[in-house]
Amino acid sequence: MDFLQIKGGAKLSGAIDISGAKNAALPVIAATILSNQPVTLTNLPNVVDIRTLLKLLKILGAEVEHQDTVATINNGTINSTKAVYEIVAQMRASILVLGPLLARFGECEVSLPGGCAIGQRPIDLHLKALEAMGAKIEIKGGYVRAEAPEGLQGAKIIFDKITVGGTENTIMAAALAHGTTTIVNAAKEPEIVQLCEMIASAGVGIEGIGSSEIVIEGTGGKPLLFPEIEIIPDRIEAGTYLCAAAITNSTITINRVNAEHIQASIDKLEVMGCTFEIKGDSITIHGTDRLKPVSLITTEYPGFPTDMQAQFMAVATMAIGESVIEERLFENRFMHVSELNRLGSDIWLKGNIAAVRPVAELYGADVMATDLRASSALVLAGLVAKGTTNVHRIYHLDRGYDNLEGKLSALGANIVRLSDS
Repeated sequence: MDFLQIKGGAKLSGAIDISGAKNAALPVIAATILSNQPVTLTNLPNVVDIRTLLKLLKILGAEVEHQDTVATINNGTINSTKAVYEIVAQMRASILVLGPLLARFGECEVSLPGGCAIGQRPIDLHLKALEAMGAKIEIKGGYVRAEAPEGLQGAKIIFDKITVGGTENTIMAAALAHGTTTIVNAAKEPEIVQLCEMIASAGVGIEGIGSSEIVIEGTGGKPLLFPEIEIIPDRIEAGTYLCAAAITNSTITINRVNAEHIQASIDKLEVMGCTFEIKGDSITIHGTDRLKPVSLITTEYPGFPTDMQAQFMAVATMAIGESVIEERLFENRFMHVSELNRLGSDIWLKGNIAAVRPVAELYGADVMATDLRASSALVLAGLVAKGTTNVHRIYHLDRGYDNLEGKLSALGANIVRLSDS
């Protein structure tokens, strides 16, 4: 099994390009099911989750040509509407095929999802929305079985709490529904905006893109015709490299990034003493040798993202005072704390709040990744730890980061991928 070996202490410099956003690409790939014609997607990241979802479409009967950052998907050849456990269990985002399969074919079976073990992420809000649109749903044998033989009907969907996946599934289902669907308390992430813009580019009427209330005029079952879609930059990858510069007191430039999408991370790094130069789609960060402590609370976009919490916790270990981090979205998203403490950090937990106390140094050790973002936090800590750090179980990392070790090496980090088998 692969692991990353990091020798700490290297200063970073130079520039790298940010890849396409995994969390934008996944719903976009699922949305291609709404078309019976070929759709070309560009700027796809080279990560496991993308390949997994494309494999699922192939199993459903789609024709997929995928090379590097480009994929052409023809869902006109789909001959099955059953998303099997063997694939869905590998990646939670596979549940995103539920809405488009049901909307286009009037029935589907989708296995209950898997993914990172960071807490309960039930799909009940997805199912309630589809039921409100006329679907008959039952859960049996580990599968969600949904039927709407006469097609889905437009409805007013009010989410009790903000749900990114639920919003995405509902948007895709509404695109082919009969009549008007209004989504209240919709998620506002940039990935949601890209999905809405993609569907609007096929001629579907959508109002309120980027707001908490989205109104969609469905096509009444008529498949969509999409132009070529370019995936937006990955805001979590961008934030992770900014944290790499901050924790190592370095100056680096990241290119092909949307600064607006990562404003919450930039704001917190400025509080910690880093400075920035933003020009077009490039951001240069200048580190500081006296990182200040930070207080942050994870919340929905445009607030501070839960997907950056672990990375900021790693950075906070090098601050000159105590930082406080409150996780409000996922109850198990502090599993990286014990591994950071193995490296010499001093982090205390009480419920969903972590206190990160300053330490003089971190020390290299063998650590184990517990989920995708925890993996990157351990890599960041390894960049400054004295000696050698081995990060194991990096299959989590490979689900969401495109060539992390290659990009860090290009910036001057001493990091290599090895195998212990």
